[in-house]
Amino acid sequence: MTNLPDKPGSAAVAAFLTKVAAMPAVTPASGRPGRLIFAVDATASRQPTWDRACQLQGEMFMAVRDIGGLAVSLAYYRGFGEFAATPFLTSAEELARRMTGVTCLGGQTQILRTLQHALAETRREKVNAVILIGDAVEEDVDPICHVAGELGLRGTPVFVFQEGGHPVAANAFAQVAKLSGGAHAGFDASSASALRDLLRAVATFAAGGRRALLRLTGGAARHIAGQLPAPRGG
Repeated sequence: MTNLPDKPGSAAVAAFLTKVAAMPAVTPASGRPGRLIFAVDATASRQPTWDRACQLQGEMFMAVRDIGGLAVSLAYYRGFGEFAATPFLTSAEELARRMTGVTCLGGQTQILRTLQHALAETRREKVNAVILIGDAVEEDVDPICHVAGELGLRGTPVFVFQEGGHPVAANAFAQVAKLSGGAHAGFDASSASALRDLLRAVATFAAGGRRALLRLTGGAARHIAGQLPAPRGG
């Protein structure tokens, strides 16, 4: 596995960062729910976090009912090359039903495949944000960063929530967030409240854009808003 440097290691990556930094804020189309891909690592070590995500995903819908709503596609990877994604759902109950039908299974990470899926989706119809929850990066990070940059150029930020503090994973996740115009944050495995606040903040961003996020109070919203690139001209 290739370790990411603290700073961009090539002119191409640096060019991506420059372009992403100049992007305008994401604002969903008026009258339509924001589209969010909710991607979770479902390899064996992730079962406790998967269970927490199942409990918390409904709160994402509740948090944004009054600012345009949310359509969520659940994506996950597990086992031997298994990857799946649901249609975009506007029902918290249906998303919960699908999530509770999945159990975690040992295997390698498939972050590149997950981001490629997000890129294909946003090429078809705008995806306002991607949430990625995981704890490890077991792949070559250069292709991952390239796709993250492409997502950034299309205005689809990736918000990476990392469980644990593995330094290689943290470095890779931080680069994915930066290249895509998103944010990276850690959370403690013993604290569901931190993950809840982070998910609410990104759901608010996906449904109502930067202005809705900035109206939120709390540390999670400030942490995420503080990492977003400034809108063009401001």
